[in-house]
Amino acid sequence: MRREVSVVNKKVCSFPILFALLALLIGTCAVVFPASAQAAPTSTGSITVSGTVASSYDTYQIFDANVVDGDNDAKIATDLAWASDAVRDAALPVLHSAGMPKSQTTAQEAAEWLNADSHLTSALSAQLARSLQSSGAVSVALNAGKSAELPCGYWLIVADDDAIAQGEAGTAPIMALVGGSAVTVKPKAATPKVSKHVLEDSTAAWQKAADATVADDLYWRLSATVPAGLTAYDAYTVQFVDTMGAGLDPSRVAASMRVYAAAGADGGFDAVACEGGNASSTPAKGWTDITSQCNVSVEGNAFTVRTGDIIAALGGADAFTAGARVVAVYNAPLGANCNRGATKGNPNEVYLRYPRSPLADQSGAAGFTRTPSDDATAYTWGLSLIKRSSADDKPLAGAKLRIIDDRGRILTTDGTWSTDADACVTTGADGHVELRGVDAGVYTIEEVAAPKGYTAFEGKRAVTVAPEGLDVKQVAAAKPKVTVSAESPLRVDNVDTGTGSIELSVLNTPSKEASRGFMPSTGDRTLMLVAVLAAIGVVAIIVALVIKRGGDRHARGFLGLVLAGGAALRFSSSSFRWAISLATSMRGNSASIRMLCSLPVALSFAETFKIPLASISNVTSI
Repeated sequence: MRREVSVVNKKVCSFPILFALLALLIGTCAVVFPASAQAAPTSTGSITVSGTVASSYDTYQIFDANVVDGDNDAKIATDLAWASDAVRDAALPVLHSAGMPKSQTTAQEAAEWLNADSHLTSALSAQLARSLQSSGAVSVALNAGKSAELPCGYWLIVADDDAIAQGEAGTAPIMALVGGSAVTVKPKAATPKVSKHVLEDSTAAWQKAADATVADDLYWRLSATVPAGLTAYDAYTVQFVDTMGAGLDPSRVAASMRVYAAAGADGGFDAVACEGGNASSTPAKGWTDITSQCNVSVEGNAFTVRTGDIIAALGGADAFTAGARVVAVYNAPLGANCNRGATKGNPNEVYLRYPRSPLADQSGAAGFTRTPSDDATAYTWGLSLIKRSSADDKPLAGAKLRIIDDRGRILTTDGTWSTDADACVTTGADGHVELRGVDAGVYTIEEVAAPKGYTAFEGKRAVTVAPEGLDVKQVAAAKPKVTVSAESPLRVDNVDTGTGSIELSVLNTPSKEASRGFMPSTGDRTLMLVAVLAAIGVVAIIVALVIKRGGDRHARGFLGLVLAGGAALRFSSSSFRWAISLATSMRGNSASIRMLCSLPVALSFAETFKIPLASISNVTSI
């Protein structure tokens, strides 16, 4: 490095005010100046850059000077000169563009202009750094936490972008006066933060956890806070990097994505309104829709949302001075392969990539660092309805059920939900009907048709699945629990929150006919015919017996009763019922035979006949 040593009029220039303003404007530098009034100038001075923003720094000397400690912790610089021709050529265009008269070109004039009216802002220091970096001016490397000896004068300290730690950000370049007592500079950088929430439909609130039905719309929100004080940036771009769990469906992400921005780091993230589990596309007051300026890239179950220049979107640097908020909202429902239950859930994770420093190249990926990750989780539950006999808990096939959710939708045979009022499901051989991924809520069960030999329950019965632990005030995802209640004849058999398995029985009572051993069902024509023929055969035998015992007069009486009993024989489309009642008074020997959904049984006869019936496995005695 070549240094000019020319002295401009031996003029003494004191900069206590300048240095105080620098520390105030930049907010990142605490310089310690032990009092050493009137000490003799030295050729070098000690400087240490502390903190954890970056591990290394590049420093550029702007002005060469003689520096001594003054009173009240101030430093006094004299004999100012440009550190080199390259520095002068790089600095003057920036200063003239910022308002310094073009007639002023000397180091002394430049220093006086910078000190006047607080011209040395963080934005101007960043512009000086960019110009110096591109000019080929020689820099000196400093390692964080280690002291170094530098020639006395004014130095611009610039964080090395490649050495900026994750979760940190490079500050605006810091101007430091080196010489006299040792100097300590401590950069302090405020960094953006990111959070993630999911919309719970039952509360219409953004939460850390929610439950939902498979394939239903499920909205997620990404929220970023850009801190105040980042005035050194000409442009500011952020990137949401989202990784969804395998159980989430990414097919609707790109089409549904909406991005909004608002000025100010303080405040909420109410960019959209939420009603009925849906997110509005109309931005709330104070928010600007910047979706058209953003790029969404989806790869598998991960995607990136890259904003445009937020400073420009907000209307300029003045609006950005107080920081900014950015919100991205999108739809990613649960897929068929999602996890059920609370043990695993379906997590969704995001982190934010942001510029490393005001000097970073934001056109590619290299100029960005990232925040820690944040996540939210979606849950779903599995309901298994089992049709059973109330007599012995045997599973029953063939029951037709109508299952309605709290949105009025009806379960179909393929497991989807429909608005078709005639939709229903039929129990299989194992008696099961499966609801493989459903939201908590109230489900209504109707029995359209009962299995053969059983009576359908009337009306509707409710099953209530109530979650616990889905709290709108939670700051981190929690493991929820569920409780289940059901109305008779529904019965809760098992609830496993971890696996999300909920088992319920739907009980059917055997019909009265079935309970007595014979219950013809709708359309069973063969069985009805056999029963009728058997009844006719029984009556014929009885008539013959009467004739044998009592003669023609008794036979005519019995035949009359048989004809009267024919009126009691009834058929319908849904059931077969028959009854024959026989009552007579006989001289010397009376008998009464009654037949009602069972085999006829002789009350009193001396002789016994055995009659096999085709529909009955056992031989019945009369």
